[in-house]
Amino acid sequence: MSFPDNLRYTKEHEWVRQEAGNTFIVGITDYAQRELGDIVYVEVETIGKTMEAGQVFGTVEAVKTVSDLFLPVSGTVTELNPELANAPDLVNTDPYGKGWMIRLTVKDPAEVTKLMDAAAYESLVG
Repeated sequence: MSFPDNLRYTKEHEWVRQEAGNTFIVGITDYAQRELGDIVYVEVETIGKTMEAGQVFGTVEAVKTVSDLFLPVSGTVTELNPELANAPDLVNTDPYGKGWMIRLTVKDPAEVTKLMDAAAYESLVG
């Protein structure tokens, strides 16, 4: 499993990467996609909504289960990755790249620095 150093992580297995300014990209970790198995659908009905950290922003459906997706930091969900509509398996094959889930405008970027770094996340999942 990989845990890129340029990302921040949550105990719920989401990752966050700064894109530009207050814009961040969110996805699930390599560990999470392996635990879920083959991803068949990603649903996000919170586009345009301002939400608090820890709230459910969507769900990811795998062959055997459906799992909630939790917002890592407070902000406004601005976009769902359009590629996931036709290729949800990108979450499995490229969780930190083309398999990203949402774009988020963060209220307070300092909130991101409070999330786990790669070493802390790796310790969490072993």
